[in-house]
Amino acid sequence: MVREVVKIDESLCNGCGVCVPECHEGALQIIDGKARLVSDLMCDGLGACLGHCPEGAITIEKREAEAYNETKVMEIMVDKGQNTVIAHMKHLKDHNETQFLKEAVRFLRDNAANVSFDVDEVIQTVHNQGKHQDSQHNHGGGGCPGSQARTIVPQGIVVDTESHTSIKSELRQWPVQMHLINPAASYYKNSDVLIAADCVAFAMGNFHQKFLKGKTLAIACPKLDQGQEIYIEKLTRLINDANINTLTVMIMQVPCCGGLLQMVKIAVSQASRKVPVKMMVVSIEGEVLKEEWV
Repeated sequence: MVREVVKIDESLCNGCGVCVPECHEGALQIIDGKARLVSDLMCDGLGACLGHCPEGAITIEKREAEAYNETKVMEIMVDKGQNTVIAHMKHLKDHNETQFLKEAVRFLRDNAANVSFDVDEVIQTVHNQGKHQDSQHNHGGGGCPGSQARTIVPQGIVVDTESHTSIKSELRQWPVQMHLINPAASYYKNSDVLIAADCVAFAMGNFHQKFLKGKTLAIACPKLDQGQEIYIEKLTRLINDANINTLTVMIMQVPCCGGLLQMVKIAVSQASRKVPVKMMVVSIEGEVLKEEWV
């Protein structure tokens, strides 16, 4: 069957192994100094490992592959312990993989007598998303920090309820989503381009006035978007054909956001001309944690 699975560029992979614990299904291993996809049937194609690769060696491709098998994945996973099982099932829930999640729950119930943890507690934790916060924050035990729910409490902000002043949008073009933009559009010609992770504008109260003003925009999510090889192609065309002046990449502090910077680096390396690239890391509270030219 044709479906989406992980693809590893061995020329970029340095064998660091960062991706391995992020693949809760056990589809990745380090073999002969390189990350390898050891089984199509264990790769769910959702890309949990994607944003964790520091070299940008992992992408998602659509090809003929053996069907993903949730039951076989669970057979392997229960030996890794309760936290890994919880992380895997939450991963399925975050991606709305309802059928796979039902299969996982059914497997646990059918094999409750043969596992070393409380099956009912695991199922309850996954459905409530509230218990076992330690397993969510332990990267080695699984769980994506980018998916964790947080309430942001504004600090030191005074709201003028009398004036109701409207703040002008600095958006200069439409569309903005990477799948929809046209690198040949006139507004990209000789412009300063800002490519931002989807969540950045929601985290930053001054995004329009301080960061978007005077720039053309593209947005993307390196964790959830599919067909990201097209993004690299479009970024390369922006550099080569649109002759852009600068490229600013704004990402959130969560690990899965790093994939956006890696895509930019790949595009820059493939382009026939050089362009200055600035990287900015934004905290969940909306503050710039890091800003540098890369």
